[in-house]
Amino acid sequence: MSRFIYPLLLLSLSTSVSKASECYATLDGDTLRIGNSVVERVLVWNDGALATARIAVKGAAPLVADASAPDFIVNRSVPADARLDTITVAPDGVTPEQFLATVSYKAGPLDVRRVYRIVPGVPAIACDTYLRGILGDNIPTGNDNAADRTNIESKEAMKVTTVTSVLDRIRFNGAHWHGRAVEFRDVTDWNNNLVSEQDFISYRRTPHRGNILIVSDGIGSRGGVVMLKEAPSSSSQLSYTNADFFSDFGDFTVTGTGLNAADVVPDKWTQAYSTVMIPYCGSELDALTALRSYQKTRRIMIPGRDEMVMMNTWGDRSQDSKVNEAFCLAELERASRLGITHFQIDDGWQSGKSPNSAVAKGSFKDIWRNADYWKPDTMKYPRGLRPVVDRAHELGIEIGLWFNPSVQDDFADWEKDAATLVGLYRDYGIRMFKIDGLAINSKLGEERLRRLFDKVMLESGNEVVFNLDATAGRRAGYHMLNRYGNIFLENRYTDWGNYYPYHTLRNLWMLSKYVPAEILQIEFLNKWRNPDKYPTGDPFAPVNY
Repeated sequence: MSRFIYPLLLLSLSTSVSKASECYATLDGDTLRIGNSVVERVLVWNDGALATARIAVKGAAPLVADASAPDFIVNRSVPADARLDTITVAPDGVTPEQFLATVSYKAGPLDVRRVYRIVPGVPAIACDTYLRGILGDNIPTGNDNAADRTNIESKEAMKVTTVTSVLDRIRFNGAHWHGRAVEFRDVTDWNNNLVSEQDFISYRRTPHRGNILIVSDGIGSRGGVVMLKEAPSSSSQLSYTNADFFSDFGDFTVTGTGLNAADVVPDKWTQAYSTVMIPYCGSELDALTALRSYQKTRRIMIPGRDEMVMMNTWGDRSQDSKVNEAFCLAELERASRLGITHFQIDDGWQSGKSPNSAVAKGSFKDIWRNADYWKPDTMKYPRGLRPVVDRAHELGIEIGLWFNPSVQDDFADWEKDAATLVGLYRDYGIRMFKIDGLAINSKLGEERLRRLFDKVMLESGNEVVFNLDATAGRRAGYHMLNRYGNIFLENRYTDWGNYYPYHTLRNLWMLSKYVPAEILQIEFLNKWRNPDKYPTGDPFAPVNY
């Protein structure tokens, strides 16, 4: 039996107001206010190089910040030619209505665009950063080790002169700030401990790894702020300098743009990693609840499109040797009896052979030299996929397909890949694609991958769901590309004796604290297969559940 997967416009620089629903951005003199009915961030304009002065959950005391340093730093140039633009973006079936406030300015040879995203009723203010021009070779780095500093025997010795790129920042007063940095691991073929938490009391300048930093006030229970870095897992980020955050008493910064100097050019905008500021009042639960309210806006969950109990053909380790029309039709009958909603045909449906084929070892190199690579295998599916798709629809099951984008030359063939997926959607109505084999090794590759997904989403009216495999390679992790679908979390097999249900449930439990469980596909295998692969008396062997 196959395995099951549960997934689980413009404003002048004078006083101006623009509101969409309840969201607003107002610039009055040197003060910019961005917010909605539940949150507000107040920033010093500073000729466009904004500096946060306070952030607040409405109805509660604001968290006051020191606005003496900009929130964003990648060079030392004086800002100029600043402007503020606003726009409301209508919901599109994937993203809810959003209000965008764009602050643009020049920093020497560099054009900077900071786009603040706000959703009505959600206590979060996200920021997408775009750069154009010349970044230069003197981009600040994050290589800063306390062991390389001098000992402290004077006030002067306490100063740290190392400059790092600052993607976002908030500088509180006081010496009693507590923090928790949360690091995530994907590449789940190799990792089985996917979440690490580091609790600390902020002292002198200290680097932290992770996508989430939760900061709380150690005096009383005034709450704090959650800082989210929308980027791949730390070990997979581009141009990584071994830190995602720095803490220095009350000064908390997000670092690591994901860019190097060659990524930024004069003729187009290049996007850095994004950040989100989420203030909260009260306890850790309040912080996590506020974070989750934002995460649920990254993709609107529509039951008929996004909810699924999926059967995948790869789970019995026959790889592609059994996959054909007769096999799929037989599996569909079983899937119907078991209440399966989606039947996913993994690697092997296509004419081209992958390196994982059990039939004939193939390759992912130069896929498009074979124009028929992504057409149904005529030996296995002599009538194409139509009989399988039609029978699935009769049983109330959706068909999904495995797909490996052409990774060579930084996804240079992304348009051909997109056309293939759109064709499968139009020809068969297939709208679930498992995306495997990704290697996001450059900013250009990341940009082209986004274009691939955006093209398919546009051509399908946002009906397509991408099932992003997180098992190997340099991929998107848990906090980037979330608008495109869900996450195929891990491969475990009784054949190898590495499937233990409690391991799977532990990973789900630990991730679900910081990642919405409904975007995770979690395996449930046939526990009666391969009992001989487990030691006699092992109480956690699948057959004992």
